Amino acid sequence: MYRLICIVGARPNFMKMAPIMAALKAESPEIDVKLVHTGQHYDEAMKHQFFVQLGIPEPDIDLGVGSGSHSVQTAEIMKRFEPVMIDFQADAVLVVGDVNSTIACALVAVKNHVPVIHVESGLRSGDREMPEEINRVLTDQISDLLYTTERTAADNLQREGVDLSRVHFVGNVMIDTLKKHVERATPVAETLADLDNPETVLASKEGYALLTMHRPSNVDEQLVLTRLLDTLAEVSNSIPIVFPVHPRTRQRIQEFGLEEKLKSANIHCLGPLGYMEMLGVMANARMVLTDSGGIQEETTALGVPCITLRENTERPITVDQGTNTIVGTDSAAILREANVVLQQGGKAGRQPELWDGQAAVRIAHHLASWFSERSNA
Repeated sequence: MYRLICIVGARPNFMKMAPIMAALKAESPEIDVKLVHTGQHYDEAMKHQFFVQLGIPEPDIDLGVGSGSHSVQTAEIMKRFEPVMIDFQADAVLVVGDVNSTIACALVAVKNHVPVIHVESGLRSGDREMPEEINRVLTDQISDLLYTTERTAADNLQREGVDLSRVHFVGNVMIDTLKKHVERATPVAETLADLDNPETVLASKEGYALLTMHRPSNVDEQLVLTRLLDTLAEVSNSIPIVFPVHPRTRQRIQEFGLEEKLKSANIHCLGPLGYMEMLGVMANARMVLTDSGGIQEETTALGVPCITLRENTERPITVDQGTNTIVGTDSAAILREANVVLQQGGKAGRQPELWDGQAAVRIAHHLASWFSERSNA
């Protein structure tokens, strides 16, 4: 048996790890998998929304790290993960994405001479102000196996001196999860039932727009957040907006006294949604306005026009081949693109290569071969 530790820590990780865990169990029984949850994001509601809905097995170990600054959180994960990894005598550690848990556990592994496997390697925004960008670059530099979601990721890695013999294009595991669950996503009417007047959204002849916004660059500065909410209120004059509000964003709206801007607009606020609820709302939206990288990918897979409220993206394939348009936080650009969607339908896009729902199976098969080759070397 080959001993593999898989790491999850934050919400985006769960959608990526679910198909990997399932594929390893079905396709590679010779790999003994231990699931470690760092607890970077954790509460009982989220446990139901992600672990139960996506069929992720109970974590073998929960490190219970909780929140903190980037440095404190990363350090605490490292301290708590190292004895777990040593006790399990891991042959490799598999990390996904770009959150603090990703780089923290990768660092612990490499410092103990345990190979690191990084799923979703090579994505780059070029913006070193984003903490996730630092996590991506550093994790790729210390990884032994790098699985990519799009072919251009290999170009980024090659420029950074990564040996391309370690890089393998397998497709997008996030889309594996989407394709598996989209047909049984929660109906929109059920998700919106708690709104004061859900019919305002459901009966709109224009449909509705979905908004998600949580990045510090958008919500932590009062002037930026105020301008965005004013612009989105103007968009809502043409189409109702459904807004599942991230806890960080809700806190900033309250701190800056911006609640009235939402109440006076055709913007309908919800609490954070589970995966199945969000998938249903997203799949049926007329358009999505977001600053989330994962949602840029999901909207491309669903064929839903996406307007990204950022100056850049680490997922350029969603712009080049998909439904995504980058507009930044410029009010005129946001209004112009929203109008394009309403008047002309927005970008149609196409399915990127290997976004076929089988990425995790390809990873499981390759990992089994990789372990075998190492043991025979």
